[in-house]
Amino acid sequence: MAGADRSEGGPSSRSPQQAGVSGPLAAREGGVGRLGGTLVLTTAFLGWMLAGTQMSITPLVSRSATISFLWPEQTTPLQEGQKTMVAQWFARYNAAFLLGAAAGGLLFGWLGDRAGRARAMGLSIVCYSLFSGAAFFAESPWVMLACRFASCLGVGGMWPNGIALVSEVLVKVPRTVLAGLIGTAANVGQVLMAIAAYYVEITPASWRWVMLVGASPVLVGAVVLAAVPESPRWLAERLRPRPGSRPVREVFRPPLLGVTLLGIVLGGIPLLGGWGSGNWLVPWADEVSGTADPQLKAMTQGQRSFGGAVSSLLGGWVASRLGRRVSYFLISLGSLATSAYIFNYLSPRDSSFGWWALVLGVVSGFYFGWLPLCLPELFPTRVRSTGAGVTFNFGRIGAACGVMLNMPLVALFSGDYGRVGAVTSLIYALGLVVAWLVPRPRADDLA
Repeated sequence: MAGADRSEGGPSSRSPQQAGVSGPLAAREGGVGRLGGTLVLTTAFLGWMLAGTQMSITPLVSRSATISFLWPEQTTPLQEGQKTMVAQWFARYNAAFLLGAAAGGLLFGWLGDRAGRARAMGLSIVCYSLFSGAAFFAESPWVMLACRFASCLGVGGMWPNGIALVSEVLVKVPRTVLAGLIGTAANVGQVLMAIAAYYVEITPASWRWVMLVGASPVLVGAVVLAAVPESPRWLAERLRPRPGSRPVREVFRPPLLGVTLLGIVLGGIPLLGGWGSGNWLVPWADEVSGTADPQLKAMTQGQRSFGGAVSSLLGGWVASRLGRRVSYFLISLGSLATSAYIFNYLSPRDSSFGWWALVLGVVSGFYFGWLPLCLPELFPTRVRSTGAGVTFNFGRIGAACGVMLNMPLVALFSGDYGRVGAVTSLIYALGLVVAWLVPRPRADDLA
């Protein structure tokens, strides 16, 4: 069945009947069967969930790995200059992750529109798995940086292709449900990684096992490439002759240019808020506890991710009930207020710190149920994978630039994670403004 559904050539290489569709109406009715639809949803969820484990690697491992690279024999607490250097490497790792994911979103998003959503999704999973495994052998922070960048090419490619595939195949499932399921998947992966880190310590002497966990999804990627059916709607679109079609160029030209730029900002705000601000909670907890309590950072990661898993599941539903504009405004307001309280008034030593990390995860997690629902609907089928990839992943480029600005802040505040987080969380204030620019839903082919 998978072989019959998957496109092996250009638009003229097979007839609509061979592709399993007879036109757009057949695509709207599904076209892959119940088993195919289940396989699409399961693998898309797993692919993004396991991408979530990749997201957890940076905050959980970076501090321990950097110390092991730079001062492998040191047993005494870090001095102030060393703390600043470790914090700056954390900012570099975050920026490498975001830039890699942005490049991967463009690369694999383009591949998804040209070669098929399923094929591009499978290659994305293989990419992030193999390069995560390669980091097991890293012996310097620069090698780790390169491996994280390459791994995140696949993370960036997974999102637009997974979203486009489930949106176009599971047409009878409410899109609010699909957005919630895919939106929460990454947080589920982060929770699972945090649980593993709680029971198996991550220290400067024992962090490499995490990279092997990050390599294990290669098996899922192989299954996707071998068995997952292609989107019938994409196949039908490919059968329509479109001479000179260039999806990337199209989304950066009128009439789509305006919504593309807006989508970049809408996707960039939660990314910069999460990577440039919220992620500092984990190394902050690691610095305070040190080797005396390496489980504290795992608990912090787990509580924040668990909160995000719950709210991202509901983010699409909230957006549909309250409206795209009001929901984005309220999420931004809640994220701004919660971050300000944590970074200005709490310390990881406080008994309430973990609970507030959970609250921040809940509030900011709504973004990641909102985005899978609202970004794809901005674009028509022929450029949907590219459009979703560009908006979400160009947002990552902006977020990466913002994260790199953390480095002078780290030096200015002498490695004080709390003060850095307090400043960078102000990005959520921008969301209070751009929320009112979100276009109202239109009657399109995803409605």
